Amino acid sequence: MRDRFGCALDCMDGRTTEAVTNFLRRKYGIRWVDSITAPGINKILAESLDESTIKKIKNDLGISIQRHNSEVVAITGHPECGGNPADKERQIKQLRIAKKNVEAFGFDIDIVLLWVENDWETVEEVDFNFIQA
Repeated sequence: MRDRFGCALDCMDGRTTEAVTNFLRRKYGIRWVDSITAPGINKILAESLDESTIKKIKNDLGISIQRHNSEVVAITGHPECGGNPADKERQIKQLRIAKKNVEAFGFDIDIVLLWVENDWETVEEVDFNFIQA
């Protein structure tokens, strides 16, 4: 594992941090994961309700990409979220919208969508193009 970076746009819920970091390390061979957190970050990024928080996330992500050369960014969701108590289906939809909104930031970086199960170890990569019936 080389000294490569990735970035996680993750909920502030500490139960997700280790699972997301481990997933990114295994799947992408990165060593370091910058964490940008907010309660219910997938909802914040999808619904753009708080302009100042969106601006801070964009700024922080820019630092991760430009200063640490992060190669991948993950946007996460999870059950039992205090900041986003929506069910999994709703949060998956929010993740997809969040991805489009983060792409609009204009950074040239791969974005993956992750769902952390409530065992706080299992991480599912959400297929962006899969549309549920």
